[in-house]
Amino acid sequence: MERVHCDVVVIGGGIVGLSTAHALSRLAPGTRVVVLEKESGPARHQTGRNSGVIHSGIYYRPGSLKARFAVGGAAEMVKFCAEHGIAHEVTGKLIVATGRDELPRLHALVQRGRENGIPVRELGPAQIAEYEPDVAGLAAIHVGTTGIADFGAVAECLGEASGAQILYGTRAVRISRRSYGVAVGTSTGTVVRAKALVNCAGLQCDRVARLAGDDPGMRIMPFRGEYYDLTRPELVRGLVYPVPDPAFPFLGVHLTRGVAGGVHVGPNAVPALAREGYGWGTVRPRDVADELVFPGTWRVARRHWRYGAGEIRRSLSKRAFTAAVRRLLPEATEADLTPAGAGVRAQAVLRDGTLVDDFLIREAPRTVHVLNAPSPAATASLPIGREIARRALAAARP
Repeated sequence: MERVHCDVVVIGGGIVGLSTAHALSRLAPGTRVVVLEKESGPARHQTGRNSGVIHSGIYYRPGSLKARFAVGGAAEMVKFCAEHGIAHEVTGKLIVATGRDELPRLHALVQRGRENGIPVRELGPAQIAEYEPDVAGLAAIHVGTTGIADFGAVAECLGEASGAQILYGTRAVRISRRSYGVAVGTSTGTVVRAKALVNCAGLQCDRVARLAGDDPGMRIMPFRGEYYDLTRPELVRGLVYPVPDPAFPFLGVHLTRGVAGGVHVGPNAVPALAREGYGWGTVRPRDVADELVFPGTWRVARRHWRYGAGEIRRSLSKRAFTAAVRRLLPEATEADLTPAGAGVRAQAVLRDGTLVDDFLIREAPRTVHVLNAPSPAATASLPIGREIARRALAAARP
């Protein structure tokens, strides 16, 4: 049995886990870090399967962790990409109101953006056309600090620059606290001994918390986001979003020009039948059972079944999905949309049915659990990594 000794062991090789490893090497040079990732490479789930948007922070409640991390993190991410030659672009984006009932929410976003220190410009229909000639709307706001990046490449770069020992194809199967810290048994037989553990396991984070003997007080509810590619990318110049409903932690179907030049359309948000279920055909009974026995799942269903039914309908009907797209882009047809890869969001749900909207980080002896890292986690991964690293260094002290 191989034994590996380190100061901090990080479970999870997505962008947050690798940013934490990178931050540890900067905040405390010489810190020995081991990262355990069950997949064969980095960023195989949430990090590598999103729309690649560098978010400005306009949506987030002033004073929240999301607002704090996103506003500064966006500029920091652009700088990091430029310094390391990673594909990125500051494109700006439009948030477009297509109905009169959305106008108060649009105006509220203007105020929120200003409170968060984000420059925004209010637009009428003619000004919308200056930015996006094929997009229709009653009013919009332009957010100039939004951009796009290859977050998979960012995660890989962070891992390489961290100097950490990254063990791919290695899943944590046992965690026990010892006098010196923690011991993690792995699927390969290796045992990692560390002074502190950081749980950045994303879709599996609640299970890792329970593996450590801690009650996370929440459960991951996986929501699949399904995308299409726009076969006429010339219809969209940059990024176009609808006005989000503040009752839900989802932004709605939007149009995103990626770093490779194509345009992604989506995502919707449907309950997945597996934590890593990227299509309706992937069903894992254990994952489904975990959700069904958790009381928060049923409370979410009772509160939001109408919204959920609409999302499922758009998942099963391309015509319904196209209708949602046409609210922003009237020229779009079903023939313009071709299926693209899907992603799964690790949405934390509390026992009372609350969909956790902010970052959720909880600490236990010698342990830091990251239990909700929603969008803008990729955008803000550098400051988030520093925050987690500081907590981990404190946990590692005798």
